[in-house]
Amino acid sequence: MSEGNIAADQLRQYIERIERLEEEKKGVGDDIKDVYLEAKATGYDGKIMRQIIRLRKMQPHDRQEMEAILQTYLAALGME
Repeated sequence: MSEGNIAADQLRQYIERIERLEEEKKGVGDDIKDVYLEAKATGYDGKIMRQIIRLRKMQPHDRQEMEAILQTYLAALGME
């Protein structure tokens, strides 16, 4: 087998792996959407849930820093 064929086979394998992963990602995304819809049907606010998830991903120090800056901005705008 020539080097060109090996490279083409390797490229094809990468592309096919990426395509499979993209399909899995779409499936997971659909599942997440379904959970948000289920939560909304029971009275929860999806926007707030997304915000909580985003905050939970942050390191505690980063979250505290962001909250302090937010409070500073709110106070400067007289919104506190």
